[in-house]
Amino acid sequence: MQSPLCNGIVVRSFLLFIGEILTIIRPRLTDHFGIPISQEKADFAIPFLDEDLPLYVDPFLLWKSPSQQDQALHQSMIYAFRSLITKGSQSERIAKLQKISECSEVGLGESATRRGVKIGQELAKSILEHFEVSKQKMGTDVEHIEEVQLFVDKVSKDRISDFACVLLKSFIVDFTLDQCGKYGIPCQKTTILDLYDDRKDVFKNIEVEVPINPNDGKPILFVPKRWLRFSPWIGYEDYFKNHYLKQYVEEGAPHPGRVEILNFNRDNYGVIDRYIKNREKSFADCKNDPLFSTIPVVSAKRLLAAISKLPSGKTNNADKKYEDQLCRLLPSLLYPHLDFAMEQSRTDSGAHIRDLVFYNNKSIGLLSDLWDKYSCRQIVFELKNVKELERDHINQINRYLKESFGSFGILVTRNEPTKTIQRNLIDLWSGQRKCILVLTDSDIDMMVNVFESKQRDPIEVINKKYVEFMRACPS
Repeated sequence: MQSPLCNGIVVRSFLLFIGEILTIIRPRLTDHFGIPISQEKADFAIPFLDEDLPLYVDPFLLWKSPSQQDQALHQSMIYAFRSLITKGSQSERIAKLQKISECSEVGLGESATRRGVKIGQELAKSILEHFEVSKQKMGTDVEHIEEVQLFVDKVSKDRISDFACVLLKSFIVDFTLDQCGKYGIPCQKTTILDLYDDRKDVFKNIEVEVPINPNDGKPILFVPKRWLRFSPWIGYEDYFKNHYLKQYVEEGAPHPGRVEILNFNRDNYGVIDRYIKNREKSFADCKNDPLFSTIPVVSAKRLLAAISKLPSGKTNNADKKYEDQLCRLLPSLLYPHLDFAMEQSRTDSGAHIRDLVFYNNKSIGLLSDLWDKYSCRQIVFELKNVKELERDHINQINRYLKESFGSFGILVTRNEPTKTIQRNLIDLWSGQRKCILVLTDSDIDMMVNVFESKQRDPIEVINKKYVEFMRACPS
């Protein structure tokens, strides 16, 4: 499995070059390589380099998929899992379960380091015992590996996701190569561990060219977005809230603990069987979860109204309330043209500053212009709840415009800058070719109105401000 775009020498040189010129805030693989892909356009979940994505592969999405390929992959995964838990001695089966219990290459879950831990022997043994008892009581083979969450303690959605990823790893490798070829993502030759060969009932390692994490040199694999959810369709949280509490706990009675519920499930296999059949019947409602969801229009208008009522300054924590509301509002107004990276706080000359940082995906002409003219790989929005911008505010963001932010930034404040500040901004562009735009309450109001009408995109307001600023600058 080779990609024509993968050349080890070129990639290493490219990595060194990128590492020298860019420091990305909350880096994603594509941003590190300078490849602008929006999450909405990509078919895969764009992985972070230093932390997991808080999403999980849900095997049920493959089971209910209209795609014959996904259905076949689910069936293959189930056959492989059945083989793992039935063939060989107990020690061999325990070892196999341990192998499929962690898939760090995909970077899904809640780890802050993209590295998880495999299950221990005792937990693997408990999983095996569950399926042995289940077959004795129900007389059927496993159809959904997700059910293990409902019977065995210390098994949750992240383990189910890892089971699925390892058993589907051969397809995931091919999918990764296809996406790398499509977008020109650099690859290097590496070894992928523990691909399961269900025909021979063995795990094997393969050498292949895939993306490499520059932080630790480990391989990275891509997972299709259509497989991902925050919680599995068949899962403990859903079972507890929507099935167990409603049918087996009297109103007002204390809720039992997880272990007590799992014991109840093991004594009443028919309860879980009915729950799973009900989830299968409602398959049409099962959808993959997007990595980002915009707030409703009514919420955007409510936030706008709250911002408008706030006084400028710090009285009664008005500055913090202003920042909090903008941190909720702006990511939705600017999506999908800008993917939200993070909010952050910093201190500059004793002043506390709140920022919003977005990935520049070059999804429209304005963003391509910012990328090309100002080396703006990420866009920083600095939030200032002040009545009047001062020279210090300009200096603060100016000192921050370097590396991934390039020479472009946006100040969000209450009122239009004075003529003196406008002159300072133009002089900064003339002398240093740094572009700082100012968004005011009226601009935010216009963005929300556009967001509500759905006739145009809120980011066009920023484009308008940019055009006006450039007209004011000397040619």
